[in-house]
Amino acid sequence: MSSSYSSLGEILVGPANTPQRPTLADIRAIVADEIAVRARLRFEIVDDARISVSLTSSKSDDVDFLTKIGENIQLNLAVHNHICAVATTGPYRGADAIGHLLISASSMDFSSRASILARAKFMNRVASFKDIDGTMWIAGIRDLGMFTYDTPAIWDILRKSARNPIDPLHSPPGSQGIEERLSNARAKLQRLTPQNAYEELRILEDHVPTILVDIRPAAQREAEGFIEGSIIVERNVLEWRFDPRSEYRLPIVDRYDLRTIIMCHEGYTSSLAAVSLQELGLLNATDIIGGFRAWKEAGLPLTIPEPVFTSRDDISESIVIQI
Repeated sequence: MSSSYSSLGEILVGPANTPQRPTLADIRAIVADEIAVRARLRFEIVDDARISVSLTSSKSDDVDFLTKIGENIQLNLAVHNHICAVATTGPYRGADAIGHLLISASSMDFSSRASILARAKFMNRVASFKDIDGTMWIAGIRDLGMFTYDTPAIWDILRKSARNPIDPLHSPPGSQGIEERLSNARAKLQRLTPQNAYEELRILEDHVPTILVDIRPAAQREAEGFIEGSIIVERNVLEWRFDPRSEYRLPIVDRYDLRTIIMCHEGYTSSLAAVSLQELGLLNATDIIGGFRAWKEAGLPLTIPEPVFTSRDDISESIVIQI
């Protein structure tokens, strides 16, 4: 209660000062600040970045509420590399049961990595996605928090997103560049010139079956032609067609001493493919130096019209067999 004096010295009594009740917006702002402070104080460190996951109950205006939290997180962690997640966990209103996941990060790289991983982790559950400023986004996810999988999945997203990129000039131990792989593969092969391959295919006395396998994609065959009498098997199903143990093998692949001559467009992919067949046990597999292009330049027989395609129900990829 306040009071004052009149000009005659009388005490004047004024109305009592009653404190204003906080509005819902005030309460939301306080909660947003508390969650942001929690993210600053409770965190893991991955490489040099801070990561944290906070959970909150679902609200009628999740997106605005989470955006405010994200802004507060970025203010609280402005001087640190960070990527933080805030997720609503229900109870949800309505039949859709959509929860929301906020990612707030110190860089666009962190944010982008997290968005890719989140779509993969929550496959078929992401109902909406809103990018706020490149470093912060909110996704609507069906039944978020209703599965024991969800919170560990969010932690996994952050841990993987926060890792420093590997220096491309320092390859992981034990890895091989493609040139080294190709060189090692060719060291295991007795490669054939196109003329040698043609002559070997025409030998009548050899007791070992010899076949020419064209692994080029359909677009190259349609553009440049093919070799009549070759077996056309695209690269992505080669091992299934040429493993004698596979139920999808070609009928002719019934023995491990089969002489298999692989041909691609220029003789690079074919070397890797031939070694792959050797690893399956077809030790007589090899390839043609220079591939189809060298065969064509050598003036050896080929056919320009398109081959007739056949398909197997077991595997959807088409193959062409011409014998």
